[in-house]
Amino acid sequence: MAYLSIHDDGPVRVIRIARDERLNALNLALVDELVAALEAADAEPQVRAVVVTGGEKAFAAGADIAEMADATAVDMKLRDQFRAWDRILGVHKPVIAAVRGFALGGGCELAMACDLVIAGESAKFGQPEVKLGLMPGAGGTQWLARRLGKARALELLWLGEPITAQEAMALGLVNRVVPDDTCVAAAVELGKRLAEMPPVALRCIKEAVYQAMDTTLADGLEAERNLFYLLFATEDAREGMRAFMERRKPSFRGR
Repeated sequence: MAYLSIHDDGPVRVIRIARDERLNALNLALVDELVAALEAADAEPQVRAVVVTGGEKAFAAGADIAEMADATAVDMKLRDQFRAWDRILGVHKPVIAAVRGFALGGGCELAMACDLVIAGESAKFGQPEVKLGLMPGAGGTQWLARRLGKARALELLWLGEPITAQEAMALGLVNRVVPDDTCVAAAVELGKRLAEMPPVALRCIKEAVYQAMDTTLADGLEAERNLFYLLFATEDAREGMRAFMERRKPSFRGR
């Protein structure tokens, strides 16, 4: 891996963006590596959760502008660089972003594409593309509109100003804010807690919640019920209910 550092901490795969000399600017090759690493983790049974993080100064300071500065509209259309980002949403396991420093532009979009976000106190989130005469292209307008509503999303997108970790948490973009030096550890600890949960149930819950973001209530309720019924075919559901009745801790195996 040219741009990533990867290791396992028990059942948690930790993927660190390691292009520190460019504040982890997201070029095409880096995104391809990251998506491939996420898909590999998703396919490995011993990995139960994934943490994506960056450096102390930047989670990812945005896209690599040098790759786009001289591109034409046709170049960008043929490059179709954001298609790889869609594959991030296809990862079934929990993905946690551990964000320190700048998470701007594509970096903010990457954090929002993760399921949960743990932010260090230094974290700054924002979509400054408008200041380049551009707009987000990796989901920024869609994530912000869905999470914040029209007015707040437009304010952030039109002004392009960053917000602090505490402001991001108040808006619902961040799950919790911790000291910078404990940020990655806190994300890994959360991943380990999720690793103790039944993997198939986690996957079904994730599917239902993401479907709720872009469907009607009636369709969402129907999908939830069908996934609920499906879980009764799993060994984990039988184990969980037996353990509850026997007053012991369940042992989930992902079956």
